[in-house]
Amino acid sequence: MRQLKRELRMAEWRRKSQALLLIAPLAVFVLVIFLVPIGTLLQRAVANPEVANALPNTVAALHDWSRQDLPGQPAYDALALDLQQSRETGAALIGNLARRLNNEISGYRSLVTKTARAMPLEGDARTALIALDERWGKVEYWQAIAKHASPHTASYLLASLDRQQDNFGNIIPADPDSAIYLDIFGRTLWIGLVSTLITLLIAFPLAYWASTLSARGANLVMICVLIPFWTSVLVRIAAWNVLLQQSGLINSGLQALGLIDQPLLLLFHRPGIYISMVHIMLPFMILPLYSVMKSIPPTYQRAAISLGSHPFAAFWKVYVPQTYAGVAAGALLVFITTIGYYITPALLGGPNDQMVSYYIAYFTNTVVNWGMACALGALLLAATLVLYAVYQRITRPGTQATAR
Repeated sequence: MRQLKRELRMAEWRRKSQALLLIAPLAVFVLVIFLVPIGTLLQRAVANPEVANALPNTVAALHDWSRQDLPGQPAYDALALDLQQSRETGAALIGNLARRLNNEISGYRSLVTKTARAMPLEGDARTALIALDERWGKVEYWQAIAKHASPHTASYLLASLDRQQDNFGNIIPADPDSAIYLDIFGRTLWIGLVSTLITLLIAFPLAYWASTLSARGANLVMICVLIPFWTSVLVRIAAWNVLLQQSGLINSGLQALGLIDQPLLLLFHRPGIYISMVHIMLPFMILPLYSVMKSIPPTYQRAAISLGSHPFAAFWKVYVPQTYAGVAAGALLVFITTIGYYITPALLGGPNDQMVSYYIAYFTNTVVNWGMACALGALLLAATLVLYAVYQRITRPGTQATAR
């Protein structure tokens, strides 16, 4: 008996080991390609090493500073020593420090580079620094150093939520000129929601019609649905750019039919974004709906009609509730994809139509502010995870929502 149990345990262990070996390449691929970049993104959203790396002695000297008045002589001595050592170590430390502090106070870049080039100073560090540039005699420049002394900061995430820290570390509303990101997130979610609803309204009847066809007819419809996948998204957007112009095919056709007198403003406006997004995302909505609708027995609806129900009531109360899983899957897929769009709003939208992805690319490629780009990306990721959690809650078997 013991021998049999031992052999069963060994057989179970071998089976599990083989299963783990089979999924190990996929697990490594997901870890390297997916999880590691996301972890790096989240880390960069709170990383703030520039000041701590370039000015370690200054940070230590400002540790107990009240931030009310100018710091004492030790802080000036430490700043002069740090800038001299950072310059001797390499230009990268000075460049990163200048760029980080310039995000806090415009013009700080020139101050740091000018002071680093003047190293070493002669005589008293305080007198020499203020004589070199009078800004070293202003308390707000020292407050900026003390504010970013920690190697980790919440300033990027706060800025993404239109908040900021004052010079004493208190969280306050951001300046009206820079408080734009909540509006951008709201715009992004709204564009994604409207695009999802329009896609659902178009895809639902088309998927229902395809599910009622014969196998040959349904296959032909699915081929037509999948044809756009054979063309690059960029090519399709470029085609819409041509079609939506004021002298494009759509406006010309509507004017020729006498439906409009003046060309519609479709390109570089919100309607153009909706048209292109819905066109691109239709297959992602149709396929989940079709797969669910194909599995619904038609006898349920016919039984309701035979029991005296109106055909529309039978469709709405018997058939539609059985498609909720496909509706939820398709809507989630389309919504999550659309809120991350960059190319479509950039090529077809106007300045007030750009979404979060546009500003992530702006901070990454133009301003080279990786902290802000990663903070915006982290919030977009958080919104996606929340949506997925809601979807899991709604579609969980046995829940009240599913029962209804």
